[in-house]
Amino acid sequence: MNLESLNTPAALIDVARMDHNIERMQQRMNALGVSFRPHVKTTKCEQVVRAQMAAGAAGITVSTLKEAEQFFARGIRDIVYAVGMAPTKLSQALALRQQGCDLKIVADSVACAQAIVAVSREHKESFEVWIEIDVDGHRSGIAPDDETLLAVATTLSNGGMHLGGVLAHAGSSYDYDTHDQLVRIAEQERSGCVRAAERLRAAGLPCEVVSIGSTPTALAAEHLEGVTEVRAGVYVMFDLVMHNVGVNDTSEIALSVLTTVIGHQSEKGWAIVDAGWMAMSRDRGTQRQKRDFGYGLVCEQNGELLDGYVMSGANQEHGIVSRFGTPDHEIEQRFPIGTRLRILPNHACATGAQHPAYHAVGPDGTIEAWPRFYGW
Repeated sequence: MNLESLNTPAALIDVARMDHNIERMQQRMNALGVSFRPHVKTTKCEQVVRAQMAAGAAGITVSTLKEAEQFFARGIRDIVYAVGMAPTKLSQALALRQQGCDLKIVADSVACAQAIVAVSREHKESFEVWIEIDVDGHRSGIAPDDETLLAVATTLSNGGMHLGGVLAHAGSSYDYDTHDQLVRIAEQERSGCVRAAERLRAAGLPCEVVSIGSTPTALAAEHLEGVTEVRAGVYVMFDLVMHNVGVNDTSEIALSVLTTVIGHQSEKGWAIVDAGWMAMSRDRGTQRQKRDFGYGLVCEQNGELLDGYVMSGANQEHGIVSRFGTPDHEIEQRFPIGTRLRILPNHACATGAQHPAYHAVGPDGTIEAWPRFYGW
């Protein structure tokens, strides 16, 4: 395969950029003295995860049990399911444990802990459970000093569960865009999760693992005293939201969507392409940031950024390419019918989810198809 032979729209991975991103993160974790457990929800792709593990990653983080099943079937055993455990999914998690998967599950309420204990007793199978800590009021978890923390831990411990540790995700780090702000939220994430671990230990409860992570905080943290591992996911591809946060340059974004010009509205300064929101996703994550990139930034087919051009609108299978500010009334001559372009995504996880496979472009221009997992 080559770029000219690909049908469009197509999701492309620039392998050289991906490898650079993997090495950058792994070297940082090594320097900070912690294990690294990548979150594979961004790509859900075996070839990408193999590259992460070859660089030194220890285990993986998943956001669905389907991901856990797929990666376990491919020989990856050490898995954290970093989503609060719904009681209806415990049988799915139990099956993985019984097959030999070293699956860790998460609880952040007494009710959840009680459900885990009940299923464990019914099936005579002990789960390893980590308690989620809320370090920034972002989404879920227990505040480090909340009495619920000890109640959940006691419920799990008395119920015969393996209380493995605590984990946190500073999701609010996406709301910042200066180095000092990211350093502050990284320290807030670290100190909050470590504080929770200390409270458990002081109560005579085990807490071996202290797991934190987001791409911005992993790259901004100045030290990780008391932390045993870090989780991050979107770093492997990066995207425009992360670019606006300030953790990557556009030249480090490894995922793009190849598209073809199929029409024009010259009086409006538009080129119409065959990648709409079905190819890019509806994620408009940059809309609330200081710079809005529409549905993505426009590059030439070879990946070189075209200064000033953006996918400014999208319908289901049509995208609108235009120039920032003054309309380009010569756009028909600039991008004739059949021109191939690449679009850099707002959110790599969301754009990847629109495609059944990636087309991995090697440094020599060779292309391989890398399948992507789906489902829950």
